[in-house]
Amino acid sequence: MRVLVLGAAISGSAAARLALQLGHDVVAYDRDAAAASELPAAAEAVTGAWERRLLDRADLVVTSPGIPEHAEPIRDALAAQAPLVSELEFAASHLEAPYVAITGTNGKTTVTEATAAMLTAAGLTACAAGNVGRALSDVVLDHWDCVAVEASSFQLRFIDRFHPKAAAILNIAPDHLDWHGSFAAYTAAKARIFENQVGDDVVVFDVDDAVAAGVCARAPSRQVPVSGRRRPEGGNGPEGESLFVGRYEFSRPALDAVWLSDLTVAASLATAVGGSAAGVADVLESFTPASHRRTLVAEAGGVAWVDDSKATNPHAAVAAAGAYPSVVLIAGGRNKGLDLAPLVAVPSVRHVIAIGEAAAELVAAGGERVTRAPDMQAAVRIAAGMSEVGDTVLLAPGCASFDMFTSYVERGDVFTALVRELVGDPA
Repeated sequence: MRVLVLGAAISGSAAARLALQLGHDVVAYDRDAAAASELPAAAEAVTGAWERRLLDRADLVVTSPGIPEHAEPIRDALAAQAPLVSELEFAASHLEAPYVAITGTNGKTTVTEATAAMLTAAGLTACAAGNVGRALSDVVLDHWDCVAVEASSFQLRFIDRFHPKAAAILNIAPDHLDWHGSFAAYTAAKARIFENQVGDDVVVFDVDDAVAAGVCARAPSRQVPVSGRRRPEGGNGPEGESLFVGRYEFSRPALDAVWLSDLTVAASLATAVGGSAAGVADVLESFTPASHRRTLVAEAGGVAWVDDSKATNPHAAVAAAGAYPSVVLIAGGRNKGLDLAPLVAVPSVRHVIAIGEAAAELVAAGGERVTRAPDMQAAVRIAAGMSEVGDTVLLAPGCASFDMFTSYVERGDVFTALVRELVGDPA
C-alpha cells in the first residue's frame, strides 16, 4: 500500500515511521524543506508547492494536525474522495491495547498525563500519547495494558473507527476557529471522540461546562458527570473533605476547582479501565501542577507573580484571572480568531497590559483599562510599577505565542526569568 503523509513534523514523521514499519511505501509532503529533513530516510519526501498529482498514487492519505481543513492538500483530498484520516486514526487502527481518550479546550495534557500516571501506579503498563507531545504512532507497536490518548479537535476531525473504551470531554469554548472555520465545526470535531462508543463504554464530562455537558448528552455510551466544586448526582467529585470516584472515597486534595476537576476526570477514566484505588490515591497525594500552568514564580512586596503561559485562549485566561481577587493581567499574542473582550471584563482584573499582535484588539476592548507594551520586558516593568499589595500579576495571554516566541514554554520562561531578575530571586 502507498501511504501519502501530509506534514512532516512530530505527527507526520511518526506516521511515516509507522507506515514503513508496517511495510508500506511512504510519500511525505511538507511545504517546508527543513521540516522534511526529520522524515525517515526510507520515505520519499516532497517539498515546496503542493502538487495534486500526489493524490493519484495514494491508497491512503494520513494528515497531520498542523494542516487545516481549508488548506489545499486537504481540500483536494476531500474533493477527490481520497481515503483521508488523521495520524491519530491511523495509529489507533493498529493499537491492540485498550485506550482512553481525552479532549477539551483546556486541561487535556494534565488529565492525559494524570490518567497514565494513575494506571502506572496501579501496576499496569501505560503511557500518555497523542497531542501530548508523543505521537500515538510512535507507541502503538509496543506492548501496553492501556494507553491514555490526548486528542485534539484537529485529530478528531478526520477519524473513522477511533474507539476509546473511556473518553472525556473536559470543556468546550471557542478556540482554533482559524482552523475549523466556526465554533459549530470545532464543537462537532470534539464530539467525534465518542461517536464509535457503545453502551458499555464510558464518556466523562465536566458537568459545570454547559457546552461539554450538552454535547455528551448525545453520547451512546454511559455518561459520567464530574465536578471540581461538588459531587454531582450520579457522578464523581468532592463532598466535604472527601473526593468520590465511583465506589471509591479518597481524601480531598487541597487544590482549586479546576485542578480538582481534572484529577477527578483522570480518576474516573483510570478506574473505568482497570486502574486501582491505590493507583489513584498515589497520584492524588503527589500531584503537582505542571510548569506554566498557574505557576507561582515569586512573591515580593505583597505582590504575587504567576505564570499561566499555557492559557492560550480566552476561556483559559478568563478562568485563571477569576481565580485571584485582584489581578494585573499580561495578555495578548497571536489571536486565533477569537473574541478577546472577555479578558478585560473579568471583575477581578484591575488592569490589562497588552502585548503582541493582539494588543490593539485588547486596547479597543478595554480602553483606559489597557496599557500597551512593546515586549515582555516592558510588560513586566509596567506591571511592577502599577501593582499594589494584594495584587497578582498574572501572565495569562489568551493567545498563541508564535508572534513573539517559539512556544508558550519559551514565553513562560522569559516571563519567569524577568520576574526573578526584578525581585532579586535567582532561583
